[in-house]
Amino acid sequence: MKHPDLSTKEGRKAHRHEMRMVAVRPRRWGLWLLTAGFLLLLAPSALNMHSLFGLWPPMLGGACIMAGAPLLVASVVLKRRYARQRDAGQAMVGRIRGEPPA
Repeated sequence: MKHPDLSTKEGRKAHRHEMRMVAVRPRRWGLWLLTAGFLLLLAPSALNMHSLFGLWPPMLGGACIMAGAPLLVASVVLKRRYARQRDAGQAMVGRIRGEPPA
């Protein structure tokens, strides 16, 4: 995969898009679960709802938050790992070509 040229506007845009697309699913699911969890925590007081499918909404909210937080952490770890490996690959290509280190 060719690395985008960061000296041009199009290259920077391509780089941002590429970084945004890394670990999209865990980040998206984590945000949805956190949002649902906080809404379920607020539901009993805001909507006077004390049972949801026979379960206690704050308990469900806590479970959603506990499931969503590790997904967000995993997405950060995956994104950092991807960026580190990509930078290391770029440095390796430079060494192979005989370019001085930046």
